[in-house]
Amino acid sequence: MTDDLLDRSSVHALLADGTTVCIRRVLPSDHDQLRGLYGEMSQDNLRLRFFAASRRSAAMAADRACASARPGYRALLAEANGAVIGLAEYDTGGEKDGAEISIAVADGLHHRGVGTLLVEHLVSAARAEGITTFTADALSENHEVLRLFADLGLRTSRRFEGPEVRCTVHLDQDDAYLSAVEARGRSADIASLLPLLRPSVVAVVGAGRTPGSVGRAVLHHLQTGGFTHRLFAVNPCVTSVLGVPAHPSVAELPKTPDLVIVAVPAAAVPVVADECGRAGVRALVVVTAGLDHVQARTLLTACRTYGMRLVGPNCLGVSNTEAGLSLDATFAAEHPRPGTAGVAVQSGGVGIALLDGLSRLGIGVSSFASLGDKYDVSGNDMLQWWESDGRTDLALLHLESFGNPRAFSRTARRVTRRIPVLTVDAGRTEAGRKAAASHTAAAATRTMTRGALFTQAGITATRSVGELLETAALFHSQPLPEGSRVAIVTNAGGAGVLTADACAEAGLALPPFTPAMIDELLGVLPDGAAIGNPVDATATVSEEQLTECVDRLTRCPGIDAVVVALVPTALAAATGDDLARALTAAPGRRARPVLAVRLEQDRSVRLLPAADGATIPSYAEPQAAARALAHAAERAEWLARPAGVVPDLDDTETGRARTVVAEYLAAHSDGGWLDPRTCADLLACYGIPQTPWAWAETEDDAVLAASRLRGFDGRVVMKAHWPGLLHKTQQHAVHLDLRGDSQVRAAFRDLETRFAGLMTGVVVQPLAARGTELFAGVAQDEVFGPLVLFGLGGTATEVLADHAARLAPLTDRDVHELIISPRWAPLLVGANGNSPVDLEELEQLLLRLSRMAADLPQLAEADLNPVLATPGGVTVLDARVRLLPRRPQDPYLRRLR
Repeated sequence: MTDDLLDRSSVHALLADGTTVCIRRVLPSDHDQLRGLYGEMSQDNLRLRFFAASRRSAAMAADRACASARPGYRALLAEANGAVIGLAEYDTGGEKDGAEISIAVADGLHHRGVGTLLVEHLVSAARAEGITTFTADALSENHEVLRLFADLGLRTSRRFEGPEVRCTVHLDQDDAYLSAVEARGRSADIASLLPLLRPSVVAVVGAGRTPGSVGRAVLHHLQTGGFTHRLFAVNPCVTSVLGVPAHPSVAELPKTPDLVIVAVPAAAVPVVADECGRAGVRALVVVTAGLDHVQARTLLTACRTYGMRLVGPNCLGVSNTEAGLSLDATFAAEHPRPGTAGVAVQSGGVGIALLDGLSRLGIGVSSFASLGDKYDVSGNDMLQWWESDGRTDLALLHLESFGNPRAFSRTARRVTRRIPVLTVDAGRTEAGRKAAASHTAAAATRTMTRGALFTQAGITATRSVGELLETAALFHSQPLPEGSRVAIVTNAGGAGVLTADACAEAGLALPPFTPAMIDELLGVLPDGAAIGNPVDATATVSEEQLTECVDRLTRCPGIDAVVVALVPTALAAATGDDLARALTAAPGRRARPVLAVRLEQDRSVRLLPAADGATIPSYAEPQAAARALAHAAERAEWLARPAGVVPDLDDTETGRARTVVAEYLAAHSDGGWLDPRTCADLLACYGIPQTPWAWAETEDDAVLAASRLRGFDGRVVMKAHWPGLLHKTQQHAVHLDLRGDSQVRAAFRDLETRFAGLMTGVVVQPLAARGTELFAGVAQDEVFGPLVLFGLGGTATEVLADHAARLAPLTDRDVHELIISPRWAPLLVGANGNSPVDLEELEQLLLRLSRMAADLPQLAEADLNPVLATPGGVTVLDARVRLLPRRPQDPYLRRLR
């Protein structure tokens, strides 16, 4: 769905009860409505708002809000069903950093979060204008407004002056505020989804008499799935469909539906949506595909105008298997089996595959949403539903796009601490960005960006639907391993070798057993058993012996998981032994995960039932078992790490940086690459260490600069510059190892001759000492936000292409992982005879780069290459920054898509 489907000058958001309001700037045409807002207030509320029950004050407030736009003043209103229900405004009064704020909410609409939502939007707007504090005067008896300020999540102070209290609200955005906004958003979101996922009345529009029609199929599923509440069909031609009462229109139904399934031709969808909204419907599922731009806009406008949540269009439907509800509003082939996995997909085909796979495995589904074109309800909504529904213990996602990745990441980080969140990493083959202008842009492919999102959020990303189900089977049935150390047991040496290879390739370790453990295993296994890792128990192993072997291995201190690779043998058949039973003999007593590999198995993964009600995952291929176990080990490691925090940084000048950016863009309306002076000034705002340098436009200036900057062994470096020059080395625009004035002059003349008409000057720097050359950069993704990249520097950055990436803002944990993720990271701590670098300073540089990217949405790209890292510190030797004219957007502001 395109961003322009709704006017960006207004946004829609959810109140505490799940209803939708429009938040927008006040217009002169709103004057009468604002007069009406105040005119309908009680005398008490007028007194609390204006300190006196004055209708004249109310009229003046309406006049002020609707006056012509002026610097330092902003007024926002909340609108529901075309009526103004709240107003919030701030006025700087000519001050630079502070503003007075006031709030008014219509009588009868208090305690629904109208005022809080308006203030959140004012806070976001004020921050963008550089305002750092709000102040408000209130009567001390105005408990509601005092509680509103106290509960915002921002640092607040009060000063009492007689019957009045002056509140000061500091607008710093920290984790406490974001968490408070999240909590309010989560509560509102869940309330808004109740009509969609727990409806009391459902209607299907477009259910006809023709067998095979989508509407009829959905109605059939609702009926045969055992939906326990009221069900209607809407069809003007009949009085019933499949025995379900039918009525000519939604308006003529005997009871207003909470949820309507729309299965009509695309041209009719907007009309049906408007009719549903007028009737008071709270949620739509539009299965229809093929809406054009106008139809799409009209559909979404109706949903926003009337406060309906929307799934689709172009979707399979929704299901909720709760006992006492049994909602299956889909046209899948079979009803989903009730269970504990939440599923949200964009592709209907993937949804059908996951529903079938989860039902076959016995995991089942708690709730399911086929999001389709995802105009409204998203994966973020469903994660919050599963977090709170009391049933879901596993979340499966297949998302082809992200509307607000940074908000999704915060939600996922929180949810995945409680339940595993698994996804299929769709779209991995995108080949990066075409005609990338810098090393950073070339490295920042969408695959890397998605990978950073999943890694930071703790989401388990698989490469296929099959792998997703294989991993889900393990997460559902077994405890997580404490590490990646695996013991393999087999009754056939070849199967053990295959399994060992698969585990090693998946990054798992196969440690040797202690002598004591070897003696224990020899005591329980048949003669001829080979006690290595894998353990070859031989084809003569009995069910009892194998059970004892597995039990002992799960108690072994140096083992985190056990994989048992079995093949069917005539010996086991002759003795009546079922070796698989050795795995399912009361697995609940085992504290470590146990997996089976059975090469003869007809399906990629099964869950073997055990006597105590538990299950054991069994895989047809060793690679599938190893992949699933590696994912489980990674999740256990992620959970064991403390949640990171975004550190406070000293010596940052965000205000000055914004001024640098504004002045550059005022002179270059289309943006561009910064000249060396402006680039250095911007980096200095964030305390990013740079090597000394000087700018020279003539030969004599270059000589003078070199004399001041003689570096290591008295040598200097000269780099040509002109607007648009990106790859100096490829252009042969760099001279190294310049000694004495004559070499400096010769270098300048060479550059001046070869780049005549282009070169505007040169940068002269001291020759840097030896160290490790690194690369750090930022790429601003229009969807995901700023991505911080890290890798080896110099010419190696593109040749090796071994980069790590994390989305900004970086936490202390993120920056540590960013540094240790590349394969060559051991070089930084002194591997292969290298000197260890100053890791603390390297972390500081990356954190400061992240802060700059998060503060400045106009920062399109930043390339710090090379960054010289030594035991004594970190220094940027060359930097390029590109700015674009972009307006700041608050990714955490509560608003609907």
